[in-house]
Amino acid sequence: MTQSKVWVIGGGLAGTEAAWQVAQAGVPVVLSEMRPVRTSPAHHSEELAELVCSNSFGAMSSDRATGLLHEELRRLGSIIIGKADRYAVPAGGALAVDRAIFSRELTETLAAHPLIELRREEVTEIPRDSIVVLTTGPLTSPALAEDLQRFTGMDYFSFFDAASPIIVGESIDREIAFLASRYDKGEAAYLNCPMNKEQYLAFWEALRTAEQAPLKDFDREESKFFEGCLPIEELAQRGEETMRFGPLKPVGLFDPRWPTDANGKRKPPYAAVQLRQEDKAGQLWNLVGFQTNLRWGEQKRVFRLIPGLENAEFVRMGVMHRNTFINSPELLQPSLQFKQRPKLLAAGQLVGTEGYTAAAAGGWLAGTNAARLSLGLEPIVAPPTMMMGALIEFITSASPKHFQPMPPNFGIFSPLEMRIRSKAERYGAYRDRALTDLETWQISFADCAIK
Repeated sequence: MTQSKVWVIGGGLAGTEAAWQVAQAGVPVVLSEMRPVRTSPAHHSEELAELVCSNSFGAMSSDRATGLLHEELRRLGSIIIGKADRYAVPAGGALAVDRAIFSRELTETLAAHPLIELRREEVTEIPRDSIVVLTTGPLTSPALAEDLQRFTGMDYFSFFDAASPIIVGESIDREIAFLASRYDKGEAAYLNCPMNKEQYLAFWEALRTAEQAPLKDFDREESKFFEGCLPIEELAQRGEETMRFGPLKPVGLFDPRWPTDANGKRKPPYAAVQLRQEDKAGQLWNLVGFQTNLRWGEQKRVFRLIPGLENAEFVRMGVMHRNTFINSPELLQPSLQFKQRPKLLAAGQLVGTEGYTAAAAGGWLAGTNAARLSLGLEPIVAPPTMMMGALIEFITSASPKHFQPMPPNFGIFSPLEMRIRSKAERYGAYRDRALTDLETWQISFADCAIK
């Protein structure tokens, strides 16, 4: 069986995992990492897989979204999770590591692998004559970003990003929120949470005085690019009425359940918060216009003041940081191959997944498929009933117009056959289904010596 060398560009968590999976399949791989030749404002060392924001990989329990992804990767032979388990430190219910030892051990392990060539260099163009995995993350070098833009023919999503929170649909009170489009034009595509004046003023005051998260130095430098997409708390600071003429504009919004006046008309609310469907199944809803830099605890406190969201379950909090990611629904297949160039794959934050564990999962799939392409085998796609599969399915099938990065969460899963009201029992059922389907899936692609 013929095989060709694979090239992985970027030595973060996704790139480290991808290169390891390629090499473990018996395929030679070049791993290019630009540090220390070119430094990054987010990194402090030259090690591979440096953890830059936290030393935690999230909840350990497999009936939690991130914990389930840990377990899937553990069973799939992930080097990232393997090293995390080995160098774990006490952190309550979270999988946290000694970050210095963790990164150093990964660097030494990969450098010692006979099939991995570790190059310290900046790659400025995507190699055209190799199987390539791009894992350059949110701080991709400008030259490589420009080359990727030329290849795709579309703009990067590269900006000072303030993303809106995403809420589980089942946690929204439908006795209060109503489905409608403005002036009843077109399909009723938005959930609307109406406010009276008293509720609006209480919300405005809470939002105006809520505590914001501090920015990193390099994010603060980029904040001048953000004027066209202001955070909701900034709008609140600009005046009592500003939000009512912006994202909370109530004009043309009516609940068909409301009584009519003598003329058969319904009076609009004083203000209205809109939520847009984020996934095909309608399990996730995005707070429209609520990009924010509030601390996460403050977001929960303040946004639960919105009528209908008193018991909101958040699957992703609003964030504000420099972010670079591609329009994966337009560009990628569920195998993480580019539609335009099947020998080019991508993973990690570059494709719109969030979190350390999600980066490792994307790296595992992209690396495995790069090795399979090198060995002349068909790429594989993870079942959507697995956390890995559900996450990759989301980033490759979401609305391209509204695409935003997504962390692991149970809201992206397809519904269970039977409705389970208890959240704990429902999450346990998701876990059991995922791990059963993982076992079946592993058997299905055991068609060669690489797994």
